[in-house]
Amino acid sequence: MKNLKYINIPDFVNNNGKATTIKLSYQLFGKALHTAPIILLNHALTGNACVVGDQGWWNDLIGDNKCIDTLHYTVLAFNIPGNGYDDLEENLIHNYKEFTARNIAEIFAKGLQHLLINKLFAIIGGSVGGGIAWELAVLKPDLAEHIIPIATDWKVTDWIIANCHIQDAILNNSSQPLKDARMHAMTLYRTPESLTKKFSRSKDSQPLFEVQSWLNYHGNQLDSRFHLPAYKLMNQILKTIDITRGRLSFKEVASVIKGHVHIITINSDLFFKAEENWETYIDLKSVKQNVTIGEIKSLHGHDAFLIEFDQLSRLLNPIFEIKPVPNHSKFETVLKKCV
Repeated sequence: MKNLKYINIPDFVNNNGKATTIKLSYQLFGKALHTAPIILLNHALTGNACVVGDQGWWNDLIGDNKCIDTLHYTVLAFNIPGNGYDDLEENLIHNYKEFTARNIAEIFAKGLQHLLINKLFAIIGGSVGGGIAWELAVLKPDLAEHIIPIATDWKVTDWIIANCHIQDAILNNSSQPLKDARMHAMTLYRTPESLTKKFSRSKDSQPLFEVQSWLNYHGNQLDSRFHLPAYKLMNQILKTIDITRGRLSFKEVASVIKGHVHIITINSDLFFKAEENWETYIDLKSVKQNVTIGEIKSLHGHDAFLIEFDQLSRLLNPIFEIKPVPNHSKFETVLKKCV
């Protein structure tokens, strides 16, 4: 079933100090574990561990001979516990407000420990998955050679907290919570310009505009495949991204990260604003040298990291390109003859 493997984590203590047993599921792609460099990929809010294959949500980026080449890397993807991907009621989390993004990073760290992984080539994640990447990088400063947060930041702003608050209200008060919350979220993930270009006020049937039908479609799709407790939890995880909570300043906290931080932002993102990402880059660059930033140019806003694969690949290629191993045999043969 979905090729899921499980790790049992007993007595995990959540943000409210309550101990619970966590069943952490995961999938592996590419080379066998411990035979190649390992990439940890964190999924987005309504995503899951299925990143490659028939239902793979990052097939354009990951696969044989693609940007992240599964002929050369091992790709590990955890399901955020409680995301409902395994369709098992007992693995859903109903006390969702007791969990934070940092808790998820702590759970992932325990999963890596169980798998005997103490070094990663890269941690990569988009949106909430990128926020968890930030949290994990601070929790385990020596873990990854590369940290790649995409369309995210080390903290959520008041704007995101406000919209997560609205999402939580919809999820708890609407008669069709998943559909309504998803329609609201879709308007945040795109831009006015993106919707204008896509629909131009066209109507597909009276009295609906195409944009209304599009929103209805996405709301219905999520309603058919997602679980209400899972959406509540994921919204809570998004709202709690903040690597400085209970700690020191951003510069002091983030400066301990040993790996190269590659920030990828989107110029039109209305959710995690590009300006915030550039400010993060400037602040971190003042205390840490191995920091870079790249920007995707797009009309499509936050969702551009799931749309603009050509641009994203160009930004990621320098990190994941396979460098050929020098062939010393000819040199060694010549050297022996000289000797």
